[in-house]
Amino acid sequence: MTLERDLGGYVRAAWPILEPATPFSENWHVDLIAEYLMLVRRREIKRLIINVPPRTGKSNLITVMFPTWVWTQEPHTRFICSSYADSLSTKHSIDRRDIISSPWYQQLWGDRVTLADDQNLKTEYRNSARGVMVATSTGGGIVGKGADFIVIDDPHNPLQVLSDVERATALRYFDTALSTRLDDPKRGCIVLVMQRLHEGDLTGHLLAKQGWEHICIPAEAERDEVWKFPVSGRRYERKTGEVLWPARWSMEVLDRFKNDLGSYGYAGQFQQRPSPAEGGILKRGWWKRFETAPEKFDQMIQSWDFTFKDSKGSDFVVGQVWGRVGSNKYLLDQIRGKFSFTASLAAMRTMTQRWPAATAKIVEDKANGPAIIDTLRNELSGIVPLSPQGSKLARAQAAAPELEAGNYWLPQTLWAEEFMEECAAFPNATHDDMVDAWSQAACRFRTSSFGIFEFYCGEAQIAAREAAPAPTDLQILNAIEHEIPPPAPDAGKVASGEKEGDRGPRYCPACGNCEYDGQIKGCPDPSRFTDCELEVAPGAKEPPSGVVCRRRGP
Repeated sequence: MTLERDLGGYVRAAWPILEPATPFSENWHVDLIAEYLMLVRRREIKRLIINVPPRTGKSNLITVMFPTWVWTQEPHTRFICSSYADSLSTKHSIDRRDIISSPWYQQLWGDRVTLADDQNLKTEYRNSARGVMVATSTGGGIVGKGADFIVIDDPHNPLQVLSDVERATALRYFDTALSTRLDDPKRGCIVLVMQRLHEGDLTGHLLAKQGWEHICIPAEAERDEVWKFPVSGRRYERKTGEVLWPARWSMEVLDRFKNDLGSYGYAGQFQQRPSPAEGGILKRGWWKRFETAPEKFDQMIQSWDFTFKDSKGSDFVVGQVWGRVGSNKYLLDQIRGKFSFTASLAAMRTMTQRWPAATAKIVEDKANGPAIIDTLRNELSGIVPLSPQGSKLARAQAAAPELEAGNYWLPQTLWAEEFMEECAAFPNATHDDMVDAWSQAACRFRTSSFGIFEFYCGEAQIAAREAAPAPTDLQILNAIEHEIPPPAPDAGKVASGEKEGDRGPRYCPACGNCEYDGQIKGCPDPSRFTDCELEVAPGAKEPPSGVVCRRRGP
């Protein structure tokens, strides 16, 4: 029979059962999705993700009609269909049962598909061939139930998806419950259909694992598109700006959605991109770029965001070095990785070795930050605990005006591009560690006072560059990879011809009043300076002509 071979034709024939008052509206995306689902039925595609805007018939086509169509050929198959809410999954289940029980369906396939009287509930029913359809919701109990096909329709509540807890619950439910319910893992199929709501939603979670066929159809084409139909071989071309479903949507209608949902809501639900193309509160176009950093800075700081879980799903440790010249701030370096506690210590030591002029080391005084502070406080001077005020979003919003004004500069590097992309996707990004480190640095810059002290620091940085080179990138990577601290700075080594203990008071031009008496004691203000020692003749009160500070510049 033709309808058994053609899901698109089946959908058109069954439509009046579900929508008797609404004529079927033809559009190319219906046949495209139907052909991909036909390959799922053949087990040629076993993992399929479909991202389409709301109210495009996705639930009727994928969650309701596809399972009932499969039963016309394989009445023995078992389905588990899930959604974020019981009420929604129950509605889909009733719609499926209405199609199966309809005179139209029974006339054509009643000889192979008849619902059993002893198991015919709203959320679970069985047919005469032992095929079963089960409806559940995120977090619902499915222990003891198996399936040949699992269909997941909107696993996240749009009103709760920004909650890390709620989002994690949906991901955990898939990983530990739904994904284990296939009776035959080699042949079983899973279909996910949803609108994008967050970069860390179930679509993002599964795409990161790879192995999934992905169909992503935005409401407006953001570039020229060519869609190839996998069964018929048909091609459909869509030009930039063309609307997905002109019979139902005009640009005026989509503009109303944009106004109602805002840039984030529209980008996710209609464009299937969880962050707006230009970025959200931290827009891509606001960042300035540089190829060569300034030679001197009025102020340099490190900013750290720590986590020690060192697991696949954990957040990243991020350490950044920022330099300020007037009102402009430059991102000079960044370390980012999923580090253990030991590797995190090594990372901070490494960054300090590489950028000793960045003497203030800002560490968030919560979560894992206090452990780092307690461990390194007596080893690395200048560690400044910072208690965050307000939410992550509020802190980023506080820094946004300076970014919009063009006061933040990024280098022309790949890791800086990744930083900018995370900022553009914030607060819907999967990770926000780089954003946190940046907003923390921005807070420090806003609350710091500057003066002649910082001016002489900048002068010392230039003079120090040629005195001792910074560690190489290879040394830094080795230190982090093997969780060992980098080589200790050589600023305190005894000069040639001297003996330990023979060194007299000495003077550091970086701060103007660092005098030492026989041994290294550190700067008077360790929150700002470290390694100010000079190798000078014993007893010298002033540095000889040409002697510069041993503190290294970038």
